[in-house]
Amino acid sequence: MLVGTWNLENLYRPGGPYGPRDKAAYEAKLASLAATVNQLRPTLLGVQEVGDPAALDDLVQLLDGRYTATLSESPDERGIRVGFLGDVAVRVVADTTAFPEDVRPVQVDDSGRTTGRVGRGVLAVNFSTRATWLTAAVCHLKSKLLGYPRGRFVPRDEGERARYAAYALQRRAAEAAAVRALADILIGADGRRERVVVLGDFNDEVHAATTQILQGPPGSEIGTPGFDRPDQGDAKRLWNVAPLIPEEQRYSRVSAGRRELIDHVFVTHELVGRVARAGTGVPREAGAELHPLPTVGEDPEVRRDAPGSDHAPVWIDLAP
Repeated sequence: MLVGTWNLENLYRPGGPYGPRDKAAYEAKLASLAATVNQLRPTLLGVQEVGDPAALDDLVQLLDGRYTATLSESPDERGIRVGFLGDVAVRVVADTTAFPEDVRPVQVDDSGRTTGRVGRGVLAVNFSTRATWLTAAVCHLKSKLLGYPRGRFVPRDEGERARYAAYALQRRAAEAAAVRALADILIGADGRRERVVVLGDFNDEVHAATTQILQGPPGSEIGTPGFDRPDQGDAKRLWNVAPLIPEEQRYSRVSAGRRELIDHVFVTHELVGRVARAGTGVPREAGAELHPLPTVGEDPEVRRDAPGSDHAPVWIDLAP
């Protein structure tokens, strides 16, 4: 059973302010996305940056198999939202934008404006078949790509850059806490028995403080001496599967020429021993060519008519 996450990069139908400018560019994007999903053949794929639900429906029509889409009802100000593509029937168990009760609103710009909610809803679903069952939550945390007043992507000076980077970091940390709070609900009293996956675009790397928030009790990360030692923290812990991804594949985006893994898959104790393999891009034989990814900069307009996505899927293959 393959479960993964993929940022589809501004999936809109053509003609709007954010999507491809014309039908040809749109169809090229859909064809590229569909080719990747068809190679992956996921049981469940969390997706981000769905700007137009109709565009996701268009993508589903190009997929091999009987896939359906399930979307969050809480998009951001650009209309982008998270969702799932699956070849199983899922049931929505949560679709939330709430910060944890004790997290206060955070500042978002120089005007002093604040927000007390997650920018893009966090969606959780579950499914069961004769062979297995699973609960999965998908998220898309605040971007590291900074925007400034009046639609600028370039700051007036380094002071402005620093302030807006701080605003973004505060939002991303609060959103990570919100995702962790939902994970606590999904895990319940004892994650050693629950099959829960938390995945999405976290917009930060493995060891970033915001990403680490998701793990819960520290001490048993994959690759550490404590990994094979059961302890009380296992009941609430989530394991990031990043160390299981072959090192040469351990990136999901290229920023200014630098490879980074900012899309993640976390699993509970019940599942961590069932991860048969993990990867990015599409499954490949050893020594095969890595997935090509474009280098992204600070202006997303540059890729408006580009096919495919600027992210690679991140996935795990789970044994029953």
